[in-house]
Amino acid sequence: MTDYQEIRVENADRIATITLNRPDRLNAWTPRMADEVRHAVGIAGQDPDIRCIAITGTGRGFCAGAEVKNLEITVERGKSRGEETLHPDDIAFEDAPGPDLAGIYPDHFGYLYDCPKPVIATINGPCVWIDLVFTLYCDFRYAAEDAVFTTAFAARGLIAEHGSAWVLPRLIGEQAALDLLLSARKFRGTEAAALELVNAALPGTSLMETVRETAAHLAVISSPRSMAVMKRQIQATRSQDFAKALAVADTEMHASFATPDFREGVESLVEQRTPAFPDL
Repeated sequence: MTDYQEIRVENADRIATITLNRPDRLNAWTPRMADEVRHAVGIAGQDPDIRCIAITGTGRGFCAGAEVKNLEITVERGKSRGEETLHPDDIAFEDAPGPDLAGIYPDHFGYLYDCPKPVIATINGPCVWIDLVFTLYCDFRYAAEDAVFTTAFAARGLIAEHGSAWVLPRLIGEQAALDLLLSARKFRGTEAAALELVNAALPGTSLMETVRETAAHLAVISSPRSMAVMKRQIQATRSQDFAKALAVADTEMHASFATPDFREGVESLVEQRTPAFPDL
């Protein structure tokens, strides 16, 4: 397993848990962390033994935003120093089934859309700034009820970065997105759930248990191939009209009829048992 410095990765029960691991800094985001997370998602996304990915933070925070030292360097230079590239042989997902997403999401969080495995953000504490944007690209978001969120950009003289001005309104609507972006106000997990920014807000003591139950359900009940295709279908529709989306669906449905997954899905239904889908 790769020797990461700012994250931990644990694989169990077909679930890869990626943990941001700078607890002394509330897991503040750094270029190294960004690179390590991307690499870990790439590894898990191509591992046939993994069917779901959960991302969380060590200690009492999910991630407290960009590391202040890096911000000070950016102020001095008048520009970002950019992301580190510790893993030049970045893992891509060109062979994953479903519509091709290459070129649609070029930003460095677009790989979360491209990953064929479901990605669950487990927001156990403060989630601000770039880290909030990161979670927008995950497939599911579960938060602690008292987790603190803020976009923070306007309060730092910045703009909505990494596609958040495009993604956020599509998740919660334009009016709510304008509120959160322009005001840079803080809000809790309970409000995030009311805005449908997260799937649910839960007591901190039951957050990880709920996420693991969700991940375990996906790992057992759902076909890995079906999940991969449907993830890509949904993300591809954002650049398609209805006729194109319908044509893609027809093509993918006909392809699915010839797969072992379809055969196993039908046989398990007839035999009234839990499906045993093949690995992706």
